[in-house]
Amino acid sequence: MKSSLLFDFTVDKSTHTVFVNREFDADQILVWDAFTKQELLDQWWAPKPWKSKTKYMNFEEGGRRFYAMVSPEGEEHWSIQDFTSISPIDNFQFKDAFADREETISKEMPSAKWNLDFSETAGITMVKIAIEHEKLADLEMHIQMGFKEGFTATLNELAEIISTLKK
Repeated sequence: MKSSLLFDFTVDKSTHTVFVNREFDADQILVWDAFTKQELLDQWWAPKPWKSKTKYMNFEEGGRRFYAMVSPEGEEHWSIQDFTSISPIDNFQFKDAFADREETISKEMPSAKWNLDFSETAGITMVKIAIEHEKLADLEMHIQMGFKEGFTATLNELAEIISTLKK
């Protein structure tokens, strides 16, 4: 087992993009499934003690995931992922947006285009994520909302879940 897996989080203000590169000690299919199957996503797609609750997910081009991050007190923050491109086990893309419980997209909150690339070398899977915002102010708002800390925590949770799934 590789003891020091890569984790890199970079912000490029000139392109309004966050780049996250993360290695997982698992084969590519398992990591792909963790990012694309509702029952696995809901186990890690929120920083603890929050939980992810998917109302529905249609993982296909033109499909949508509608979900909430739910606090221990029951506070809900709803979001949408609209899938724009899928190349099974190698890449998928989506546009994300904050929404209300009726799926009305918030015009006040930032949205972004996500591009996720998956590759495997010797049993270690690299996930390269580019999250592009329309404008710098949106990127800065996302970062100020704690995105780096929250997404780091969720990816660490995913690594734990993957280690239990491999057994």
